[in-house]
Amino acid sequence: MAKCPKCGTDVAAPKKTWKMAGRPDKAGKRMQLEIGLYECSKCSNVFREVLSKNKI
Repeated sequence: MAKCPKCGTDVAAPKKTWKMAGRPDKAGKRMQLEIGLYECSKCSNVFREVLSKNKI
């Protein structure tokens, strides 16, 4: 469950999710990020949040 950064309301489910490769760390390993797109039901603010991180 994600919190809206604008008003603090809990948002249950993301509208959309996707996976992408993040930036490499100091050792050169990349992270695979799963990102969720949320829309607040109270203030209609649209925001993203990282759902999971895995090393590739």
